[in-house]
Amino acid sequence: MSTPQSSASRYSRGAIAFHWTIAALILANITIGLLHEDMARETRRFWMGQHFAIGLAVLVLSVGRVGWRLAYKPPAPLMTQAAWERVLARAVHVIFYLLIIALPVLGWLAVSTGRAESISFFGLFEMPVLPVARSDGAHSTLETVHGLLGKIMLGLIVLHVIGALKHHILDRDLTLARMIPFIRG
Repeated sequence: MSTPQSSASRYSRGAIAFHWTIAALILANITIGLLHEDMARETRRFWMGQHFAIGLAVLVLSVGRVGWRLAYKPPAPLMTQAAWERVLARAVHVIFYLLIIALPVLGWLAVSTGRAESISFFGLFEMPVLPVARSDGAHSTLETVHGLLGKIMLGLIVLHVIGALKHHILDRDLTLARMIPFIRG
């Protein structure tokens, strides 16, 4: 039997789908971003093409996720959480939303200030680069900032996972069950 807290406080199916799809794409992109330097030139070129396409997919899905969040209010924080946990969770979520938009935009800008003419979206179609001046200096700076923000994203993901596991294993509350469809509260 479902308790009011477990059913009424779950995220919507749409929010869950956006969350896990974007999370998987971001983890793939972080992996490519961390490993691409050690790849042979042609291999790196292929994987960076995938990295760009995944980034564009994250951007589109993130805009959809923000729209979904505005249309469908998320469940209230659990009252079993300490005030500092609710504040930290809120801050991490706000930073996540900023990064899931900023990282793809910065990546697109970096590609646009480099030598690319367009970005292949998984071979399905070409996305134009942004109408900005080509500049080696701007390109290098944007790549550096993009990489730094990617590492910050990775740190936040680790913090997010640790927090979710802490709630599930130590606190035994419904935090994790609200976002994982097959876990019952």
